[in-house]
Amino acid sequence: MAEASTAEKVAVDEASEYANRALNKNRRYVGTKETLAYIIYDISVSFNINKYNDIFTTDIIQIGLRFQTVVSFVIGIWDIINDIFLAAIVDRTRTRLGKFKPWLLLYAGPGMLLSFFFWSMPLFFANMSPYNVTKLTAYMIFSIINNLAGSLNNIARTGMLSTITPNVIERTRLITQANLFSGFVERGPEIIMGLLIDLVNHGQFKIKLPSLFVGAGLITSLFAGCMALYFSIVAKERVLQKTEKPSITQGLRSIFTNKPLLVLTVEEFLCALSINFGLNYYYINVLGLASMTTIVGIPGAIVSPISYSYVTKARAMFSTKTLWILSAHLPDVLMVGVFAVGSMNKNYKKLGVMIPAFMLRETIWMSVYGISKVIPEEMRNECIDYGEWKTGYRTEGMTGVAKGLATKLVATLGNTVKSFIMSRIGYQEGAGYGKQSEKTEYLLFVMCTIVPVCTGILSLIPKLFYPINTETRERMYRELNERRHATVTEVNAKEIEAQE
Repeated sequence: MAEASTAEKVAVDEASEYANRALNKNRRYVGTKETLAYIIYDISVSFNINKYNDIFTTDIIQIGLRFQTVVSFVIGIWDIINDIFLAAIVDRTRTRLGKFKPWLLLYAGPGMLLSFFFWSMPLFFANMSPYNVTKLTAYMIFSIINNLAGSLNNIARTGMLSTITPNVIERTRLITQANLFSGFVERGPEIIMGLLIDLVNHGQFKIKLPSLFVGAGLITSLFAGCMALYFSIVAKERVLQKTEKPSITQGLRSIFTNKPLLVLTVEEFLCALSINFGLNYYYINVLGLASMTTIVGIPGAIVSPISYSYVTKARAMFSTKTLWILSAHLPDVLMVGVFAVGSMNKNYKKLGVMIPAFMLRETIWMSVYGISKVIPEEMRNECIDYGEWKTGYRTEGMTGVAKGLATKLVATLGNTVKSFIMSRIGYQEGAGYGKQSEKTEYLLFVMCTIVPVCTGILSLIPKLFYPINTETRERMYRELNERRHATVTEVNAKEIEAQE
């Protein structure tokens, strides 16, 4: 009995020592090459001209707004259905390469081809009416397949990034570095694209808009796809998964025992109630300046990199929920001021007034940009770890899906409503700059400024109830690392026994 007690004490001491090493901020698992790949992958996610998807779909491909309403509804329902099954498949994956890496590698080629097809659609369906049956059928089929592939990739990507290191401090460092360095590159395509759209609209660049979109879309898709593939090859999973595969029922049950996840789910659900039409329609059709985002963001481009330098200090001084609330709602508070300025004396049509108004908002917002990028990402990873802490197994796929499930349901209705509203306010597909009525122009301004603020204010409430404080966080990761060490020891013992 004494020998058994001594052995147990040694085992506990070894587990505690392992946990302390894992929590040590100086302990690094991810080397320079993989860190670079992580940053490159973060760049690939935003290295595109997707900011102009709405303009491309409505004015270049010319998919009728009424049909977009149908597509948004169908794809939204399809997305909710396939997410649950895809998450269960990913969570039950056990291969030599890992749990998530095989799916990222599998997606690389088909994902790039789907992107190529989307941006090439003006070549296939040139001069067809907005409600041409062939074009609409092709667009619907593409949307269904693209959503399925994209959902699988998102689930695998979320899980991969949460298992790249068991050291939470190193994980925060990676997130911060990736967001900081990618910020210098990832917006390049959309900045250049905005400038080119303005030059074409004002007759300074002799090329047709469809050709511009096709070329830019294909080039960015190729570069982004290659960058994502590089990360998929280089990256490693370091958080050991249990041999036992969780059932769909276990995965769903883990969601309801995960309090932080429930808070984030409710918050995203209420965020999805916000009706946001984006700034593109207003910038391009009313102000005639697609590069407006670039211009008003010049001072913010200087401020935003600096904002990453005090993320760690801010985390030490303030709670997660405080930083979450500040970074999430400061932009909305500032947008109220922009709306007030634009609504006076028809200022919403005057570049000389709106550029300074949006520029001031952007600059102040960028002062907390680093926090707004790092904190939500780290909270998502915390939710996955919290689920493992409570249930004993990791369900990254189901956790990620659950977090966005209610959101997608509401967003499906929201996207349907947006397309319907666009048609009701008299927006003319393909009309171009200066061709919309004055009433439509003002409503485009309203829908991208004050409407999102008013419809999204409820999302503040759940943020007040985020349950992971500093003490809980430290205890959770200490116990998790003790368990993981025990699992590694058990697996090694079984391998040795099998060899004997």
